[in-house]
Amino acid sequence: MSLQTTLLLIPLLPLAGAVLAGLFRNQVGRTGSHVVTILGVALSFALSVWVLYQQIYADLGTVNITIYTWMIADGVRFQIGFLLDHLTSLMMTVVTFVSLMVHIYTIGYMREDPGYQRFFSYIALFTFSMLMLVMSNNFLQLYFGWEAVGLVSYLLIGFWFNKESAIQANLKAFLVNRVGDFGFLLGIAAVLLTFGTLDYAEVFSRAGSVANQTITIPGGIEWNMLTFISVALFIGAMGKSAQAPLHVWLPDSMEGPTPISALIHAATMVTAGIFLVARMSPLFEFSDAALSFVMLIGAVTALFMGLVGIVQNDVKRVIAYSTLSQLGYMTVALGVSAYSAAIFHLMTHAFFKALLFLGAGSVIIALHHQQDMRFMGGLRKHMPVTWITAWVGTLALVGFPFFSGFYSKDAIIEAVAESNRWGSGFAYFAVVTGVLITAIYSFRLLYLTFHGKERFEVDHGAGEHPPDGIVPHAPKESPLVVTIPLILLAIPSMFIGWYTIEPILFGGWLDDSITVLDKNNVLAGLGEQFQGATAMATHAVSTLPFWLMITGLALTTVIYLFRPALADAIRRRMPFFYRLLDHKYYFDEFYQKVFARGGVRLGRNLWHKADAGIIDSGIVDGTARLVQWVAARVRRWQTGFLYDYAFVMIIGLIGILAVWVTMNPG
Repeated sequence: MSLQTTLLLIPLLPLAGAVLAGLFRNQVGRTGSHVVTILGVALSFALSVWVLYQQIYADLGTVNITIYTWMIADGVRFQIGFLLDHLTSLMMTVVTFVSLMVHIYTIGYMREDPGYQRFFSYIALFTFSMLMLVMSNNFLQLYFGWEAVGLVSYLLIGFWFNKESAIQANLKAFLVNRVGDFGFLLGIAAVLLTFGTLDYAEVFSRAGSVANQTITIPGGIEWNMLTFISVALFIGAMGKSAQAPLHVWLPDSMEGPTPISALIHAATMVTAGIFLVARMSPLFEFSDAALSFVMLIGAVTALFMGLVGIVQNDVKRVIAYSTLSQLGYMTVALGVSAYSAAIFHLMTHAFFKALLFLGAGSVIIALHHQQDMRFMGGLRKHMPVTWITAWVGTLALVGFPFFSGFYSKDAIIEAVAESNRWGSGFAYFAVVTGVLITAIYSFRLLYLTFHGKERFEVDHGAGEHPPDGIVPHAPKESPLVVTIPLILLAIPSMFIGWYTIEPILFGGWLDDSITVLDKNNVLAGLGEQFQGATAMATHAVSTLPFWLMITGLALTTVIYLFRPALADAIRRRMPFFYRLLDHKYYFDEFYQKVFARGGVRLGRNLWHKADAGIIDSGIVDGTARLVQWVAARVRRWQTGFLYDYAFVMIIGLIGILAVWVTMNPG
C-alpha cells in the first residue's frame, strides 16, 4: 500500500464509519453502529502509528502530497492535499488514540440512549474532521476541517435536543466560534492577498520576504502585514481553543454527553487553535507584537479561568475550567516561541484530561447521572479502578514529578522564565500562580468525589429521576468497556512525558514542522541545562512550582478531609470574591446584556424605525399615498364635457406658443 493511499485511508475510514452508522443505522443496528465506527477509528489509529513509526525509525521525511485540484481561479489553485511531517504524525496518533478510547467508552456510557447510533456517527465524523484539519497542506482544507469540527461539535453539544440547556449551550458555542472564525477567515484572506497562494509550503518559504510589508486598516493606521495575518489567525484560535474573552462556550458545552466532553476538551477541538499557531510559526516568528498578544491572552486565561474552577460544584465543569487553564499554558508557550513545549503539553494533556473526563463519566454513571460533587464522597471503596485512575490523572494534571504533566508544564514555566518578550513577567506570574490554583481545584475534586463520608443516600424506590442526594441503587464500579479505556489512558498519563521530553523539546524532533528564530529560541537555553528526564524530576523538589503544588495539596487535604467547615467559613469571609468567581467574572451577563439583548434591541429598532417606519410606511405605503393624492387631483380634470377639454387644449396651446416665442425672440 502506497503512502498516499495510507494517508487517504486515515481520515476516510472514520468518515466511512460515520456514514454507515448515521445513514444506515436501521440496517446495521445498535451493535453494528459501534462496530463500524470503532473499526474505522481503530484502523485509522493503527495506520497513524505506522506512519509515526516510519517517521521515527525509518527516516521518513516530510511529504507534501496534492490529492485533488478542486479549481483554479486567477492562477490560485484550490487543492486537497496532505502535509506529513513530525507534527502531523504526532497529532494524528494522539487524535485517533483518544478518539478510539472515547468510542469504546461510549458503548458503556450511552448504552441506554435512544440516539445511540446517531452519537457514534457524530463522534466518528468529528474524528474525520479533526484529521482533515491536522493533515492539511493548505489553508482551504484547513478551513474546511476547522468549520467541520465546529459544526459537529454543535451537533454533539446539543445531542440531547429535548434538553433546553443543551440547545442553548450548542447555540452559544456556535455563535462564539463565529466571532473567532470571522478573524480566522480574515487572516486567510490576508494570506491570499499577500502571497497569492493558499499552499503552506509557498507561504512559509516567502514569509521572510514580506516581513516589512504593511497594510492600512480602517482609520488610516498602518500595520505590519504579518502582524495583521498572525493576529487575525490567532483570533480564530481564540475561539476554537477557548481563550478569554471567547472562552464562555466551553464550560457550557458540558451539557453534552460526557464522551464528547472528553473528545472536545482533550485531543481534538480545543487544541486545534494550539496546533494552528504552531503550524503557522513561520509567520508568527516575524511579529513580536503578535507573539506578545498571544502570550498575554494565554496568561490571563491560565490564571483567571483556573480560579473559577475552585468554586465550581459540577464535577465536569471543574474539569472544563481546568481545560481552559491548561489551554492558557499552551498559549503562553506559543507566545514565548516555545512551540514545541506547547505541542508537548497538548499531547500529555490529551491523555490525562481525557482520563479525567471519562473518570468523571464513570462516577456519573454510578450515581445515576448525578454531577454535583456536594452529593458524592466516599466512592473510592465502591469504584477502586475509577478512583486509582482519577488519582493518576490528577497527579499528571497538577504536575507531580515523573508524571507526564510535570514534564510538559514545568518546561513551559521554565521557557517563560527564559523569555525577554514584552509581558513575559506577567505571564511568568500567571503560570507559576496557576500551579497552586491547579492543585487546589484538582485535589478538591478528588477529595469531594472519592474521599470523606458519603453524601448520598441509597433509596431503591427512588424512581427514575430521584432528587439530589438520593440514588436508586448503591454505586458500583463501571463495566470493563468503561474501565479499560481509563486504564489505557492512565498508562501514557504516567509515562509518556518521561519517555518523549528529550526528543520533542531538546532533540529537534519538531524542527521539520516548527520555525523558531535564534533570538526567540528560549528552549535552546533550557536544552543546555537538561540532563535527562529523571534528573529533571528529582531536581523539581527544589523549585518553586513543586512547593506551590505541595502547598495546594496540603491546603485542600486539611480543608476537605479534616476541616470541611473551613470552606464555608472562607466563602462567608470573602463574599465579593466568591460571587465574582461564581458568576465567572460576569462575562455571560455582560455578553447577554450588551450583545444578545443589545442585538435584539437593535433589531427591533431597525424593524420599527427602518423597516416599518421608512420602508413600509415611507417608501411602500408612501408611494401608494402619493399616487392616490396625485390621482385624486388629476381625476378632477376628467369632467367628460367637451368645452372643458377644448378650454384646456387652448390654454395648453397658448402655453406652448408662449414658450416657443420666449425661446425664439427673433
